[in-house]
Amino acid sequence: MSPTPRERARIDTMQRILESGRTQLAEHGAAALSLRAVARDLGMVSSAVYRYVASRDDLLTALIVEGYRDLAEVAEAAAAGRAAPGRRFVALCEAIHRWAREHPHQYALLYGSPVPGYRAPADTIVDAARAPVAAIQLVDAAWSAGNLADDVPTPTAAPALRRQAKDLGAALETELPERVLLRFTAAWTQVFGVISFDLFGQFVGSFEPGDQVCTFTFRTAAQAIGFPE
Repeated sequence: MSPTPRERARIDTMQRILESGRTQLAEHGAAALSLRAVARDLGMVSSAVYRYVASRDDLLTALIVEGYRDLAEVAEAAAAGRAAPGRRFVALCEAIHRWAREHPHQYALLYGSPVPGYRAPADTIVDAARAPVAAIQLVDAAWSAGNLADDVPTPTAAPALRRQAKDLGAALETELPERVLLRFTAAWTQVFGVISFDLFGQFVGSFEPGDQVCTFTFRTAAQAIGFPE
């Protein structure tokens, strides 16, 4: 069923609010996000904006959910296809890297410093999990096909860490061994570490531009998980 004119108007207004919020992120940072500034930007009275988002925290949450969804769509598209899972894993990482460069302020909102006084609600977790789930499904596919190496050197994990990995596997409904899940976790954080280094200027004066060192790191992460070259 098509949305009514009133519903379309509401959707359009919410999109304008989010667009204004993204502009504020770019110009002033997340900590300075203000619903009053959004209202001024859109030529609306503050009370009208509050009918769509009840508080600054609600606007932050909406921007975070939007960012995770956009990133997830990019990751899921890169994970699709017929190439070997390891190649798709590297392609997924490269796609996230490109998205981060194209949306640096949204990336910083998702993976940068916490916003003072803000705590993301639990309902952001579903969208936040989509990109890593797309990646771990590639690991699962390679493991199920017998194409994931299991002789990769892996440090001994503490019992509590192994239990957490087991719980993660159960939540994801995967039969990947705990050691593989832990290797994936370490590699995944390495991927975002190098992307953040590139995005936040940590390679200035050393690896410039950061494309090649990022791709090298993505391939290193894939091998650390057990994907063949």
